[in-house]
Amino acid sequence: MRKPRDFDAELKALEEKARELKTRKVQQLGELVIATGADQLSTDELAGALVAIIETKDASKREAWAKRGVMFFASGPRRTAQESQRNPRSTPAQPGSPQSPASGSGSA
Repeated sequence: MRKPRDFDAELKALEEKARELKTRKVQQLGELVIATGADQLSTDELAGALVAIIETKDASKREAWAKRGVMFFASGPRRTAQESQRNPRSTPAQPGSPQSPASGSGSA
């Protein structure tokens, strides 16, 4: 006779794995924000930009953004979270503080 499966233990292991994957995803998204320099934006600006991207139905714009993303990842080394924390010039701007517009970026 075979040993019965412990479904509770398997479910607990799967839940732990899902938690770890979610944590890794959140960490990687944070690293992406830092690497792109988007940590210089206020939370409202960043959220607004992301909402605009999600709402965009223009396939050519989305394709252009995807190409820029590919070029970004293909480019040289980027800032990491540790570098950002060590560099006092790269501290995130406070909401309401004056910020210069990003150069070279078109309107979305």
